[in-house]
Amino acid sequence: MTEQPPRPTPASTASAQPDRSAFGGPIGGVAMMICLPLLSVYLWVCIHRFDGALVLPDLDLLAQLPAPNLSSLLYLSGWFAFQLALDLYLPGRVYLNQPQRDGRRLTYRLNGLASLCVTLLALGVLLATGLVSGASTLAQLGPLLITAIIVAYLLSLFLYVYGKRYRPEGDVRPQVGQLAVQPDGSASVVASGPVNLAHVAYDYFMGTALNPRIGRLDLKMFCESKIGMTSWIVLTLLMAHAEYQISGALSLAMLLVCLFQLVYVVDFFWFEEAMLSTWDINNENYGFMLAFGFTVWMPFNFSLQAQYLVHNTPHVPGWLAALLVLLNFAGYFVFRTSNLQKHRFRTVPGAKIWGREPSFIQTQRGTRLLTAGWWGIARHSNYFGDLLMALAWCIPCGFSHITPYFYFIYFAPLLIDRERRDDRHCARKYGGDWVRYCTAVKYRIVPFLY
Repeated sequence: MTEQPPRPTPASTASAQPDRSAFGGPIGGVAMMICLPLLSVYLWVCIHRFDGALVLPDLDLLAQLPAPNLSSLLYLSGWFAFQLALDLYLPGRVYLNQPQRDGRRLTYRLNGLASLCVTLLALGVLLATGLVSGASTLAQLGPLLITAIIVAYLLSLFLYVYGKRYRPEGDVRPQVGQLAVQPDGSASVVASGPVNLAHVAYDYFMGTALNPRIGRLDLKMFCESKIGMTSWIVLTLLMAHAEYQISGALSLAMLLVCLFQLVYVVDFFWFEEAMLSTWDINNENYGFMLAFGFTVWMPFNFSLQAQYLVHNTPHVPGWLAALLVLLNFAGYFVFRTSNLQKHRFRTVPGAKIWGREPSFIQTQRGTRLLTAGWWGIARHSNYFGDLLMALAWCIPCGFSHITPYFYFIYFAPLLIDRERRDDRHCARKYGGDWVRYCTAVKYRIVPFLY
């Protein structure tokens, strides 16, 4: 299977300016590039220096900040190299993706589940032999966080340069000095013009390439799965080991958090091919926003509950544990079945939903908008399931401090914003057909409420 570039059209060769309005435009992008790393470090300080309590930033707080060291650099380099080797050399299945935003269809070789199994087996051996321990990882967590932040900035710089210098086959956008053909048939030579620093900053934040690749390595898919997801669950399990080393036992709260998050990550890799139809892969450029998310945000902030429980042991009665199991797996059921419904609707001709032929709206573009199953109840029921799980991960931490609830607090507005951006994108793309779809499916995320 080979990559299939789109056919050039006059409209595709026009020198249209890219949209730079998402996330507050250049000002919002710069603010996030400054604030998100600071927030990640602040959360680490609150949990590991003040047992999860929020503190006011002051000069004394600066003394609590971690610093990178040689050990953290070696650990992180070894981890990246190990995951890269698993990605390149473990056997995997090849998939041809659906047409992406730029019209291309790319091939992906996926071996995430095998990679996760080898990683967890290696982790078990390292813990059993004492070469790695939860306590030693806990001691290095601050330096690892700072090192990962630096790596995210450097990776984003590489991605910016990559997107500016490399054009994939089928990308026919004109460059400086080339003839740009306009939709009306007129033509003009693209001039260089002055450098717009605001545009440079925003393009660094959002990215300049949709799916940057080095050989057969797709950088975005690799970093999201092998770095983001795998690092997250490994850090969570290491925090459980640290609690066991410190207290001599695993708390019920820690067991619940580890169980819920391990199921989520295993599910991600079990249905890894479903990622190929997601917004991240098909529409978002790979820049600082995603690079920081995969390298720092997911591993260090998604594991905050486990980090918090190393220092705190809230009491979780049996009845609450049962309710949390019910809440988590109810959310998981909605999340997974809704995602599979859309994925199979797009990729498996004749696939039924809830035992019947799926209803849909045929658009003038030739595509179909699903109105059956969960997608007939809300436009993003999968986000609703995601939020139920997020809440189930936080409640075991008790109610003494707000820091372990950060995942849910940030995740809810993030999903709302993503749904709104998707709505605007679809409104531009489908026009009146999207109005008909929204009339048929009234609710955005939470069925019968929002």
